[in-house]
Amino acid sequence: MSDIVRTDTAPPPVGTYPHARRVGGLLFLSGIGPRDPATNAIPGNEVDADGRLRGYDIAAQTRAVFANVRAVLEASGARWQDLVDVTVYLTDMARDFAAYNAVWAEYFPDAGTAPCRTTLGIDALPTPIAIELKCVAALPGRS
Repeated sequence: MSDIVRTDTAPPPVGTYPHARRVGGLLFLSGIGPRDPATNAIPGNEVDADGRLRGYDIAAQTRAVFANVRAVLEASGARWQDLVDVTVYLTDMARDFAAYNAVWAEYFPDAGTAPCRTTLGIDALPTPIAIELKCVAALPGRS
């Protein structure tokens, strides 16, 4: 048995899936991107007059992704500290890894308490974002 989690405090999914699903003592988050929950804008994106992407700020997108993950965790009854595994997708590993990794260190300064992490370089994501996270958390008090 599982419980579906949806929240207005994170941007809506770009497809027909929930923000997260509780199964036993675990919480599985769908892919979470940096879109602003109120406006759907992508923080850090620079577009030209025709709406074409000219550039982006990976640090701004990383902070926005972390805020959206935190919103889904809180809506699910979990906390930031409950994260146990994070898969990170970057559309430009060579350009963005160092800046992304520096923001990660701000949010997880102690490797002893940080979640496990895998970072993958990929060709594209379904919207014009440069980062997406897939997370698993252990729910407090549930088994």
